[in-house]
Amino acid sequence: MTRALNRLSAAALKTAPVGKHADGGGLWFVKRQDGGAQWVLRVTAHGKRREMGLGAFPDVSLRDAREAADKWRAVTRNGKNPIKERQRAKREAARNMHMLADIALDAFESRKAELKGDGKAGRWFSPLELHVLPKLGKVPVAEIDQRDIRDTLAPIWHDKADTAKKAMNRLSIVMRHAAALGLEVDLQATEKAKALLGKQRHTVTNVPAMNWRDVPAFYQSLGDSVTELALRLLILTAVRSYPIRFIHVDQIDGDVWTVPAAAMKGRLGATSDFRVPLSTEALRVIAEARKFARDGFLFPGLRKGVISDMTMTAFMDRRGLAERPHGFRSSFRDCTAEATNTPREVAETCLGHVSGGAVERAYRRTDYLEQRTAIMGRWSAWLTGLTGHVRFMGSQR
Repeated sequence: MTRALNRLSAAALKTAPVGKHADGGGLWFVKRQDGGAQWVLRVTAHGKRREMGLGAFPDVSLRDAREAADKWRAVTRNGKNPIKERQRAKREAARNMHMLADIALDAFESRKAELKGDGKAGRWFSPLELHVLPKLGKVPVAEIDQRDIRDTLAPIWHDKADTAKKAMNRLSIVMRHAAALGLEVDLQATEKAKALLGKQRHTVTNVPAMNWRDVPAFYQSLGDSVTELALRLLILTAVRSYPIRFIHVDQIDGDVWTVPAAAMKGRLGATSDFRVPLSTEALRVIAEARKFARDGFLFPGLRKGVISDMTMTAFMDRRGLAERPHGFRSSFRDCTAEATNTPREVAETCLGHVSGGAVERAYRRTDYLEQRTAIMGRWSAWLTGLTGHVRFMGSQR
């Protein structure tokens, strides 16, 4: 029986004439006129005779061809069509060979519409790009398990806890995206990885903020470059850096700047824009910034777009300051708490914060624009030296 199945020899294949040569059991060596050769297996599946190619010779050796023939004969004996089974296996292999980097980019593209500025700043993608993809980017997503994720994020799990959390969150979204694409992935891999990594030991630290009493001196030391004008407006309005960097002339109407809801973190409502009262000094800064405007943006970058989120921070670094631009919001809030009796809800609204419970907010429709206009005007006067006494705001009740 063995001789009936294995009729050919490796040596004979090299000198075989043109034609079909049987090795037995339906395996044929086919020599063509052009000198090439290939392997063909003949089987009977579902009552029909079929031929399936097993590859070209000599890429597929005699031994390889016999092993493949044995495999597909067994499939046929189990009542399956070997040709269709091979096609199905190829499709599954193709689905499962998608690399994590490709899936991550596809997930990012799918979510851009939900992100600020269509995600052009790259903040959503950067935790993956910096801390996950360098190690796992070229790994098929179907092969990634909790141990891979643990080993990848372990170096930053405690030392850079916030970044690690973001990376884990983004990776979880990417895994779900892969599953939605029909790929075989472990949707629990990130949760299992968290269990392996353990509870984070990170202690939250606040953004360094300048003492509110020192802010006027810093403000008055600023010049009129694009970066310094941006810092001036940030301090004057107590708005976050993102809306400042992307402020557009079309958003300004008289002495009110309307920040689109999409640019407001923690905005007052899912679709609510945020009105910012502009003091006389803020309007002066905006007038100066208009000289530098490009495509309507008041604070353009050197080559394209707007200034980056690190531009103002780098300026403060060059001044030898540990404080950060975002900290001026805290400076303003501390001032309203320590030097005034401004109602809490008004002070919080100045920062664009949501205050009060859901029911309270449903009935409170005002954004306190009139009160905030007065507060920001007095804050501006304090910053520019027009008001010398710390209790410059008085009662707002």
